[in-house]
Amino acid sequence: MLTRSGVAVGASLLLPGGLAGCSTESERANDYKSVSGAPIVFTHTTVVTGDANRAALKDVALAVKGNTISAIGPTDEILKQFPDAEVIDGKNKALFPGLINCHAHLSAAVARGFNEDFGFPNRAGLEVHPSSLLSQEERTLMSMMAALHSIRSGTTTVIEYTSNILPEAAELAKTGLRWVFAEGVNDRIDGTVMSPEAFAASSTPRFSEQLRNDGLQRVDDIFSAWHNKNDGRIQVFPAVLHTENASAELLQAIRGFAEQHDLGYTIHMNQTHAEINYMMKYHKVRPAEYLAQHDFLGPRCIAAHARYVNDNEIALLGKTKTLISHQPAMAANRGVSPPIPSLRDAGCTICLGTDNNNNDMFAVMKVGMLTERILRNDEHPGMLPQPEDLLQDATVGGAQAINQPVGLLEVGRRADLIVLNTKQPHLVPSGRILSAWLHNGQPTDVESVIVDGEFIMRDHKILSVDEETLVAEAQKVGKRIWDEVESKNPVIPPGRTNWR
Repeated sequence: MLTRSGVAVGASLLLPGGLAGCSTESERANDYKSVSGAPIVFTHTTVVTGDANRAALKDVALAVKGNTISAIGPTDEILKQFPDAEVIDGKNKALFPGLINCHAHLSAAVARGFNEDFGFPNRAGLEVHPSSLLSQEERTLMSMMAALHSIRSGTTTVIEYTSNILPEAAELAKTGLRWVFAEGVNDRIDGTVMSPEAFAASSTPRFSEQLRNDGLQRVDDIFSAWHNKNDGRIQVFPAVLHTENASAELLQAIRGFAEQHDLGYTIHMNQTHAEINYMMKYHKVRPAEYLAQHDFLGPRCIAAHARYVNDNEIALLGKTKTLISHQPAMAANRGVSPPIPSLRDAGCTICLGTDNNNNDMFAVMKVGMLTERILRNDEHPGMLPQPEDLLQDATVGGAQAINQPVGLLEVGRRADLIVLNTKQPHLVPSGRILSAWLHNGQPTDVESVIVDGEFIMRDHKILSVDEETLVAEAQKVGKRIWDEVESKNPVIPPGRTNWR
């Protein structure tokens, strides 16, 4: 067994130090700090602070000292304050707050190019689903692919929300990202209700005290092992996996654990019609109403999806100040556009997430902006929401969800930021760099990522792990898995002859 930050981890995939390409913290420490641990000053740059005035600060300097943003102002003044700083020329660059992904299922990366088109659970009738062919080490490898994708598209924090995260935690921590491990629990005996077929086969819910206790033990185990590790970069939240699979006792236990330890907590809610039909049939209330009945909603609660909430549920969510984690890219893949304008108007804070397969928060912001404009159908087309609104969801909203001093580029905040290369044909000229990036840009415009004052990607090179080796190994694993899946039944898209 290996230990890291005092935590025992499983056997390695290839190398004694863990996954192939994941070196130890001590081996990588010098790579992703600034020169000699000196302050960092970006000079003559553009700073998109994300604050309420929404203006980009142009031709300024930003200083990072330790893990904190220490100063923003005229370049000459900042350089005088930090004479020993590592100086980075910020011309043709723009600094943004790091993006916060509030809802991810990382190992689902194995089903890229499949779940997006066939749904989850899949509607393609596969005899073997790719995730069932993964060993634990291979599942961790898939999660690492998602983490690398997150870094490259400007994410600095991820809420990884699933069950049994502990075997993956040590490898994920090595990426240098800020993490929330949200360990999910269900206690209904008969499984989940994710499809019309599952609803049709369902029966009166029965709950298991053993399932509940086992799940709560997992929460306690990962909390004891990882909460506040890596200089506070890692948090652990308790979570319920599905509204339809949770007893009143489980809901109360999860909220109680969160309040005892001053944590947030999360749940999937109103994500399918089958879920709603099940709740109405067996509980006589809709999902958000069930959660309200058992005092689960509130300002610590991150309710994921809210795709099909009705007016009464929207009012309950707003009244309780429940946070809504909106996954617009996946919702669009599912042909759904949640009532985000109504949820905003009711008083809910909106944060953003990726959900399955794709971990690109840039795409999430772009799709979120466009789909909400369609919903609003404003008399002045294209006016609302503005790019600044989506940036706020992805940063300030996310910071509220994880209860951390990040999400803005302002003095005293933790230094989680991303650096854009703005000297690109699709970004020149740009009257508003944020708008230009969301409408015309690419995630690859992100050239560097800083978390807690340390570079984890610099000039497009990820510094914390050996990306090339990890990707090569994941490619081998993926080929083996998809060859086996397609040997059982080829994945053939359904045909249609009447497109117009």
